[in-house]
Amino acid sequence: RWADNDMFGHLNNAVYYQLFDTAINGWINTNAAINPVTTPVQGIVAESGCRYFSELHFPDRLVVGLAVTRLGRSSATYRLGVFAAGEESAVNEARTVAALGHWVHVYVDRTSRKPAPIPDPIRQLLSTACVS
Repeated sequence: RWADNDMFGHLNNAVYYQLFDTAINGWINTNAAINPVTTPVQGIVAESGCRYFSELHFPDRLVVGLAVTRLGRSSATYRLGVFAAGEESAVNEARTVAALGHWVHVYVDRTSRKPAPIPDPIRQLLSTACVS
């Protein structure tokens, strides 16, 4: 979106966190058949970070990739990459990462707000994206 650019003409740093949130929760909600409004256990962000390598600009088309790097009883850690769609390296045909992020979800009981086991449908999905 045009509004995602800052006064310097590149994607504002805060937008990357929106991309991470949308990628993770969109993937979970779509593929684990979870309704985030009614589920008794929900993932909340306990930690996040981002390291930037190159600028992105509107109207670049973006790709966000994710992997699960740690899957605990009540938490999951993600590694995310943001890429300009179609950008390829002549050496290995892989996209060049513009930013790398990490994101930690802690799953909590909606009522008590205490850590709770990751629901089975979510755990099964997360396990498909685990990397070492």
